[in-house]
Amino acid sequence: MTTAFPFSAIVGQDDMKRAMILTAIDPKLGGVLVFGDRGTGKSTAVRALAALLPEITAVKGCPVNSEHPKEVPDWAGIETKETVSRATPVVDLPLGVTEDRVTGALDIERALTRGEKAFQPGLLAQANRGYLYIDEVNLLEDHIVDLLLDVAQSGENVVEREGLSIRHPARFVLVGSGNPEEGELRPQLLDRFGLSVEVRSPDDIEERIEVIKRRDAFETNPRNFLRRFRPKDKEIRDRILQARENLAGIETKKPVLKDCAQLCVTLGADGLRGELTLLRAGRALAAYQGDTALSRDHLRAVAPIALSHRLRRDPLDEAGSATRVARTVDEVLG
Repeated sequence: MTTAFPFSAIVGQDDMKRAMILTAIDPKLGGVLVFGDRGTGKSTAVRALAALLPEITAVKGCPVNSEHPKEVPDWAGIETKETVSRATPVVDLPLGVTEDRVTGALDIERALTRGEKAFQPGLLAQANRGYLYIDEVNLLEDHIVDLLLDVAQSGENVVEREGLSIRHPARFVLVGSGNPEEGELRPQLLDRFGLSVEVRSPDDIEERIEVIKRRDAFETNPRNFLRRFRPKDKEIRDRILQARENLAGIETKKPVLKDCAQLCVTLGADGLRGELTLLRAGRALAAYQGDTALSRDHLRAVAPIALSHRLRRDPLDEAGSATRVARTVDEVLG
């Protein structure tokens, strides 16, 4: 088993780390889209966060990682009630993947050898209660991306083909990464991701040196490196778990809801996903920081990652989307 790089050891990339933490607190945020240069730690951050989170309890042999025996799907054919602990799943979705591989399909081998009609679970089943990671999401076929976003939002995978009618839970955090130079996502798909982050290679020489030092130390002596950052990772894990408990109790007053709506109207964001995501992300941040109520400070902090990818292109404004969001936040929130 490959050892994951410690989450707390990632140098810089604060927006990306914040987005990952917020989705760990509230998976209903709708996933994270990370665009940026190659080699900026996108996949490292996903695996590091999943490794940082506590192990999940799952029924032994269950293909969808069911927590309790009564939740195991009938088609799985599992009668054991034994549960085991396993790491939070991180499933990679390869480019060129077929829809059958993603959703699951008829088990051809069993059909031919035994004459039985059985379901062979796909990647969505494996990712349940974990993370589904798509590298180069902008190169993935649009109909596959549509499918993934629909399932991520509903939390259920439905397969009805070849005489099969199967449903199973598919609750996962969708993380997509890509390089903008290799193609962009359609605006309709961009809007479906909850949070969006743009990462760049650091310009600061000292920061680049620290990245090299830490990566080299990790590869030279992983055990010592993990021991060094274990306390910081534990602190982040404890704060995430506490935030999950506190999330439902975060107070949200009408003036803050008005701020959410005003920000999205001023930015010209279509639909209401912007407001809802801004609200959820702000609450998750408040819970993570140990606050009891959602405030303008929380909205200021999460607005760039919740709204930047929802803006219409303005040919008369050469400023980037993050700059336009920051400017509007100053205008609306003061």
